Amino acid sequence: MDAPSGRSDVLPIRMKLIYALGDHTVNLALSSLLFLYPFFLTDVIGLRAGLAGLVPLVGRAVDAFSDPLMGRLSDATRLRAGRRRPYFLIGMLPFGVLYAALWADRSGAGEAAQFAYYAGVYAVFVVAMTVLSVPYLALIPELAPSYQERTSVNVFRAAGAICGTLVAATAMRPLVELFGGGPRGWASVGLAAGLYLVLPWPFLFRSTFERGGYSRPSQQPFFASLLALARHPAYRSLTGLFLLGRIAIDLASTMFLYYFTYWLARPEDFGPTLGLFLLSVVAALPLWLRISRHVDKRTIFLLGAASWVGSQSFLLAATPEWPRLWIFVGAAIGGVGYAAADMIPWSMLGEVVDEDEFTTGERREGLYFGLFTFLRKLGGASAVAIGLGVLDLSGFVANQPQSETTLTTIRALTAVVPAVFVVLGAWVARGYPLTRARHAEILAALAVRRAAGARG
Repeated sequence: MDAPSGRSDVLPIRMKLIYALGDHTVNLALSSLLFLYPFFLTDVIGLRAGLAGLVPLVGRAVDAFSDPLMGRLSDATRLRAGRRRPYFLIGMLPFGVLYAALWADRSGAGEAAQFAYYAGVYAVFVVAMTVLSVPYLALIPELAPSYQERTSVNVFRAAGAICGTLVAATAMRPLVELFGGGPRGWASVGLAAGLYLVLPWPFLFRSTFERGGYSRPSQQPFFASLLALARHPAYRSLTGLFLLGRIAIDLASTMFLYYFTYWLARPEDFGPTLGLFLLSVVAALPLWLRISRHVDKRTIFLLGAASWVGSQSFLLAATPEWPRLWIFVGAAIGGVGYAAADMIPWSMLGEVVDEDEFTTGERREGLYFGLFTFLRKLGGASAVAIGLGVLDLSGFVANQPQSETTLTTIRALTAVVPAVFVVLGAWVARGYPLTRARHAEILAALAVRRAAGARG
C-alpha cells in the first residue's frame, strides 16, 4: 500500500513483527547454508572439502551483479503496488523451490556431476533470494525515516533473523533423523523447509507500505551510480566494517560443526551451544536498543565487537576436557556482542542513503542495499571457500579421526582468524562519520527541500 509522506515515523509493533518474518526466512536459508550445507556436502554426499567450499563461491560469482542490478531495478520500478513490495510476490516461489533443490540426493553421481549440480542450483537460488531480499531491505529507510526508529525496526528484523538461524541450527538436524537420516532425510527436510520459506511473504506484501515522495528515478547511468557509491566516504567506511564482520561470522559459522564434531568430539553439543548463543543474541537486542537512545551507533558497534572477540578467546582455549558450562558461558558472551555488531550496520545504512540524497539529490536505497548485500555474499563465500580449501590441504578426511595438523587448522579457522577480522572491523569503525546530530541536520535540510519541491 502506498502511504503519504506525512505518515507517522513510529510504526506499529504488529507491522514490525510481520516485517521481521522476511529476514526470518532469508536468514533461515542463509544460516542453514553456512552451518550445515558444507557438512552436508562433505559428510553426507561425499564431496571433497575443497570442492564443497567452491560451491558457494561459484554461486556468488554468478550472482555477482544481481544484487546491485536488483537494487537499481527496484529503484526504477513504477508499479501500482510500489517499487519494492511487488517483488515479494514475484520471488517467493522460486526462493522456496530452489532451496528444496539444494538438498536433493546426488550421492550416487560422480564427483564432477555432484559439483556441477550443487553449484548450479546454488547460483540460481541466490539470484532468486536476491529478488526478495534486496527490495525487502531497501524498504527500511522508507518505513522508518528517523534515526531511532530505524534502529527499532532493525532490532525486530534482527530478532526475526536470529530466530531463523535458531531454527536452522537446532531443528534441522533432529528433523533429518526423524525423516530417516542420510541423504533421503536431508532431502525431505529441505522440501519441508522450502515450503516454510514461502509462507510469510504474502503477509509482508499486505502489511507493509511505501511512502509518497521517495520514488524518484535516478538521473545517473548504472555504472556511474556505482562509482558514486564507491566515492561516498561514509559508505566506504560502513561497508568496510560490515564486510569484515560478515567474513568473521561466515567463516566461524561454517567451521562450528567441524569444531564440535572433530575438535571437541561432542557433535551433540553443537545444537544446544548454538541455540544458547542465538538466545543470547535475541535477549541482548532490547539492551542494545535501550543503549542506542543515548549512544551513537558507531560506539555500539565497537562495544559489540569487543564482546565478540572475548567469546572467540573461549573457542580458542576450549579443550575436549572442558565442562559444558564453560562452553555455554563463552557462547552467551559472544551472543551479546554479535547482536550489536550484526544489527547496527544495517541500521546505519539508512543514514548513508539520506546523506547521499542530501549531497546529490539522488534517492537510491535499492542500489545501496543491493551492493551491500552483494559484498556480504561475496565476502562470506570467499572466506568459506578459502577456509574449506585450507581444511582440505590440512589433510581433512570426512568421518575419520583427524590429524593434529587438521585439528589445529579447525581451531584456528573457528577462533583465531574470525577474531582478527572482528578487530579489523572495529578499527575501521573508528572513522565512521555519521553521528546522531549530523543525521538530524541532514533530515532537517531534506525536509525543507522536499517542502519547497512540493510547493513548486
